[in-house]
Amino acid sequence: MVKFIHAADLHLDSPFKSRSKMPNNILEILMTSTYKSVTRMVDFAIKENVDFLLIAGDVFDQANRSLKSEIFLKKEFNRLKEKGIFVYMIHGNHDPISTGFKTTWPDNVSVFKENVETYEMLSSKGERIYLHGFSYLLDESYENKLDEYPTNTDNRGIHIGMLHGTYAKTKFDAKRYTEFNLEALNNKLYHYWALGHIHVRSQLSDLPQIHYSGNIQGRHKNEAGEKGFLLVEGDDVSLSANFVPVQEVIFENLELDTDSLRKETLYQQIVEFKQSLREQSKYIINLQLNYDGEDEISQGDYIELLELLQEDEVNITQFVWIDNINVSYNNEEQIALLKDIKTSYSDNEELFRNAVNTMYMDPNINRYLPPIGEVSPGELLKMGEDRLKMLMRK
Repeated sequence: MVKFIHAADLHLDSPFKSRSKMPNNILEILMTSTYKSVTRMVDFAIKENVDFLLIAGDVFDQANRSLKSEIFLKKEFNRLKEKGIFVYMIHGNHDPISTGFKTTWPDNVSVFKENVETYEMLSSKGERIYLHGFSYLLDESYENKLDEYPTNTDNRGIHIGMLHGTYAKTKFDAKRYTEFNLEALNNKLYHYWALGHIHVRSQLSDLPQIHYSGNIQGRHKNEAGEKGFLLVEGDDVSLSANFVPVQEVIFENLELDTDSLRKETLYQQIVEFKQSLREQSKYIINLQLNYDGEDEISQGDYIELLELLQEDEVNITQFVWIDNINVSYNNEEQIALLKDIKTSYSDNEELFRNAVNTMYMDPNINRYLPPIGEVSPGELLKMGEDRLKMLMRK
């Protein structure tokens, strides 16, 4: 039996661009979120007494790589060393080995070089493990070295491939480094492939097990949902991978149904919605309101509502920050028609007088109407709008 962690795309020191307008309490938590996620992962590795930890590239964020991040990671690796847990790490396009600091890691850490290498180790249960991989030398080069990975031909031990690259059929938006197809991986006859580069957790195959673990902490709305690593357990016959969340902040795209666009009502609904999330985690949310009605929210009310909801999160540790609100009108076509009618005809005095005269000339109608001099254009338009709305519902 073997037990190990598959992680990738830590992106320590990720800058969280465009977040400078957030309150300091939220910005500070964001800037340390990747560090806290790594610490949680190391805590879990120690608690579960795993055999080793795999990091499949982009450990650092090259443009923002700092001495602080390297010292931090060195301390975390030393914590693992004290418990006899090994680390195997490859570098990706964001942290190629040709740039940055030349860190000396603890001797429990093995870093793959630019050519494909194989490391051999024994698990705590005596299972022989073979780990194959390579690190990127340059950030912009197309380093497809799959042909250099050795094929498992002797059927002994557990073979694991580490690769930072792009699945040829991926639907996710990412630069295409070391593009591969499943046939190329399957041909190596490995038991597990630990993939990095795509920041969305996904399983490409169950025999053999081929996984992207996703990144360890989301950084924007396109990296939504829980983030973490995979805990892999089993033997040369069967391996299973289970997701373990360790993110500090969850980016999420959520929806809320509403039957009113009055700012006071909306504010109360969204406050209650935030409270239902607050106990679970810290959130940064893009909120879509699904509105079933004929009204519209004004730009002024929208800005006031959003600002008030954001002000509520200042100095709140367990924050639920509403980053943006989008209103989806279920009756969008009807609203557009009414708006067009108002824009086109509400200021047309001649059209108004013709309509009034037509009504008062009809003996079946005029007896129910007030004196013609008392008819208000606004009241008439309101009556017409109500009638249109009633007809649209049929």
